[in-house]
Amino acid sequence: MQRVLFHSTIFGPIHSRRLGTSLGVNLSPNDGKVCSFDCVYCEAGWNAQGPGTTGLPARKDVKRQLEQKLDDMRRKGERLDVITFSGNGEPTLHPDFGGIMADTVEVRDRHFPEAKVSVLCNSTRLDREDVCRGLLLADNCILKLDSALTPTMRVIDQPNSPSFTCDTVIPQIAAFGDKCIVQTMLLRGNHNGRHIDNTTDEEIDALIAAYQRIRPREVMLYSIDRATPEHDLQKVERDELDAIAARITAATGIKVVTA
Repeated sequence: MQRVLFHSTIFGPIHSRRLGTSLGVNLSPNDGKVCSFDCVYCEAGWNAQGPGTTGLPARKDVKRQLEQKLDDMRRKGERLDVITFSGNGEPTLHPDFGGIMADTVEVRDRHFPEAKVSVLCNSTRLDREDVCRGLLLADNCILKLDSALTPTMRVIDQPNSPSFTCDTVIPQIAAFGDKCIVQTMLLRGNHNGRHIDNTTDEEIDALIAAYQRIRPREVMLYSIDRATPEHDLQKVERDELDAIAARITAATGIKVVTA
C-alpha cells in the first residue's frame, strides 16, 4: 500500500510547481493519514493505512519547530517563497487550526516577512466559522473543487461525509470570492469499475459555471505528477491543460494557471 509522504511536522523546503520554494507544514500525524477525503490521486495514499500512532502535533510544537526552521534558514541566507500547509491529510481538521495559522503569520513576519502563507484545503470544513477565519489569515487560501458535478466529485474525492455535495460546497467557496484560489485536479481513468474523466465538455462547462459563481482570484489547473494509490489513472498533458485554461479564461475572465 502506498504510504504517507511526510514524516515530520515541518518539512522541506521543497520546490512546488505551483508555489515556488515552499516550506511545508504537516498538521496530520507523522506516521499516518487523517483526511475527510480519500482522493483516488492522493500522493499520501489511501486513508485505509490508518492515522498512525503519533497523533496530531500540538500547537506549541508546531510554532516551536517552525520558528527554529525559519531562524536557521534566515541565518543561512536561504530563499523562501511560501509556507504551505499540506502534508498527510486535511490541515483544517486540526482542532487548533485557527491558532496555528495566527502563530504562523506571527513567526513569518519576524523571519521572512516577504514569504506568503498558503493553505491547501479540500473545502470540507467551510461550514465552520473558526476554520474560515483561519483560512482568511492565509495569503493564498487554496480551495479544492475537482468537479462541479457531484457524482464525478464523489468518485474522484471520495468524501467521508455522504452529505457532501457540489450544491453545498460551491456556495461555501463562493463566500470567499476573490480572497481564494480554486484548485482543480484534472484526470482520466477508472476506479472500482467506474470511469473517470473530468475534462469532458459537460464537466468543463459545469466548472466554468461554478467559477463564474465563485469569482476566485485565480484558478489552478493541474494533473497527476507522482504515483497515485489508484493505479488506473492518466495524466492530462500540459498542452491540453493550457487549452482548457484558455477556454475557462475566455468564458469567465478569471486568471487560470496550469502546472
